[in-house]
Amino acid sequence: MLLDKANLKAWLHKKELSRRDKILLILASFEDPCSISDIKESALGAGLRLSDKWNISLILSRSNGCAIRVPEGWEITDSGKSRLRELGVSNLPAAAVQVASDLRTYLAKIANDEVRNYVEEAIMCHEAGLYKASIIMSWLAAISVLHIHVVRHHLAAFNAEATRVDTRWKAAKNSDDLGKMKEYDFLERLHGISGIGKNRKDELQKALKLRNACGHPNSFKVSANGAAAHIEMLLLNVFDVFQI
Repeated sequence: MLLDKANLKAWLHKKELSRRDKILLILASFEDPCSISDIKESALGAGLRLSDKWNISLILSRSNGCAIRVPEGWEITDSGKSRLRELGVSNLPAAAVQVASDLRTYLAKIANDEVRNYVEEAIMCHEAGLYKASIIMSWLAAISVLHIHVVRHHLAAFNAEATRVDTRWKAAKNSDDLGKMKEYDFLERLHGISGIGKNRKDELQKALKLRNACGHPNSFKVSANGAAAHIEMLLLNVFDVFQI
């Protein structure tokens, strides 16, 4: 995490942040270890004058390992970076940050451990800039939600439709059984029993295609906004609709 000047300025002026967190933000804007004077100068450049009452060295030495002093100066540690991620700090575009925040709101409502784990990993990957991974994990969370929804509300109808289309289908009894069906076909069967509308099915199949592109070694690239758009679509069309 290397915090750019715009994000540093925005975060430093949040009143609810502690002195320690604000100094960690400044450290996160440096590629190399920095001196106390460097920290003060960086803060001033972002519009925050650090009072002489701030004992920066003492604050950092009591940061529980979030920052360490090396011969060249102070630097943020992995623990410090994790602390900033907990606060929601990243260099993600504003839209991508909002999507991560919305996903965290949904996370608080999830009782199912499997889905919760998928969503947690999707959030962590997204905030860490691992966009392909965030697309894959958010898709796994969404398809798990749909599997659970079918088991709870439409299992008999789904099995009847699946058998009508393919007589070799062995009636599913749980989510694991549904996982044996190809996801594209699962969406088709769900649409066949009016569990989802055509437009929603089409968008989900596009998302599945993107997920597949991200799940195999290739030169395909994804941006922060591209991943955010994928996650937002799943939020609007799966997570918010089929809450478990």
